Amino acid sequence: MSEARGGPTPAGANPVALVIGAGDATGGAIARRFAREGLTACAVRRTADKLEPLIAEIKAAGGRAHAFGSDARKEDEVVALVAQIEETIGPIEVLVFNIGANVPSSILDETARKYFKIWEMACLGGFLYGREVAKRMVVRGHGTILFTGATASLRGSANFAAFAGAKHALRALAQSMARELGPRNIHVAHVVVDGAIDTEFIRSNFPERYALREEDGILQPDHIAENYWYLHSQPRDAWTFELDLRPWMERF
Repeated sequence: MSEARGGPTPAGANPVALVIGAGDATGGAIARRFAREGLTACAVRRTADKLEPLIAEIKAAGGRAHAFGSDARKEDEVVALVAQIEETIGPIEVLVFNIGANVPSSILDETARKYFKIWEMACLGGFLYGREVAKRMVVRGHGTILFTGATASLRGSANFAAFAGAKHALRALAQSMARELGPRNIHVAHVVVDGAIDTEFIRSNFPERYALREEDGILQPDHIAENYWYLHSQPRDAWTFELDLRPWMERF
């Protein structure tokens, strides 16, 4: 079952931004950005303890935030968590599905078990959360659902068969949901994030790439998050379905 952290439930029915995959970089920045606009940030990772610094930071800035430990691959946990948030915190106005699952492997060495797990993380979880949240948004007649994609959403590179297959599938899911739910006033969008992101992992493992930070050559999480807020804020006569974010020097 899901585990909640973050203090007492805020009074009233403040709208919620539910961020699945609220890690230390992009997901956390997205949660902070929406909290700054007055939404209650509900951040989700496999382990709630890892979210404590993020929740503390949002609250210190005057925002509302809760952390949840849950596995996006497990249908019963997803169903229970969405219901819990809707019943005890507030209506989910925005869903951001931000799970990565970028695990390279030669097709000659890939196992069925790992291939399936990557698909569960990067695609099945998006379907489960998208379905459960959409059920509530349709009743209310509004909402935003944002899926994080990657270069692998558009083309499969060598040694990334599992990741590309899962991200292609997530993009197709987003397309289908946008066409079905757009006429019901629910904005569904897919964000292609192409390039290295300013994270501790890149700094420690790819120092030459990280050095490009001084030239704006890697993506800043806060700048990515700004685009997610932009998508949510768009008027419905000019909704974007797909947004492609990349540093100026990144090759297409």
